[in-house]
Amino acid sequence: MAGLEGTEQPRQRGGATAARWVPGAEEEPAPDAQDLATEALATYGNPAEEDVRLPSRPESAAVARRLTQWVVLRHWKLNPQIAEHAVLLVSELVGNAVRHTGARVFALRMLRRRGWIRIEVRDPSRGLPCLMPVHELDTSGRGLFLVDKLSDRWGVDLAPRGKTTWFEMRVLDR
Repeated sequence: MAGLEGTEQPRQRGGATAARWVPGAEEEPAPDAQDLATEALATYGNPAEEDVRLPSRPESAAVARRLTQWVVLRHWKLNPQIAEHAVLLVSELVGNAVRHTGARVFALRMLRRRGWIRIEVRDPSRGLPCLMPVHELDTSGRGLFLVDKLSDRWGVDLAPRGKTTWFEMRVLDR
């Protein structure tokens, strides 16, 4: 705790034990990742086929990650490392769209051509993202740094009403 360096914290005395939660027969099991991806596809659509419009809320990052993972692994059948990097980078672009644009919605689109994938996040703001220098102890501002390091190319395309922030990654075609 701040201001209490070197001070021992009081310990709880007595015979209290932590309660262990065990699912009962009346409770539903937690949905697995495949179920959540299927639900996201049914609700929002497939970003590999059309623009998927998501509400500009923090919880939409989880939906975008699920959709990205499903498209990369199941639809495109690419390797798990590409999926892991794509999911991380989508999360960063969506986080920027949610935090910095003031938009109500943003769009996610995923494109594949021979040897490449391209993932786009479109929002109505014309404010440009900025790649900042990153220092070891920084707790924020690393999003575009990660996009720059893990993608092969990235950029921003301005439109009359908004922008598309995108990244591309090389992939091996099977």
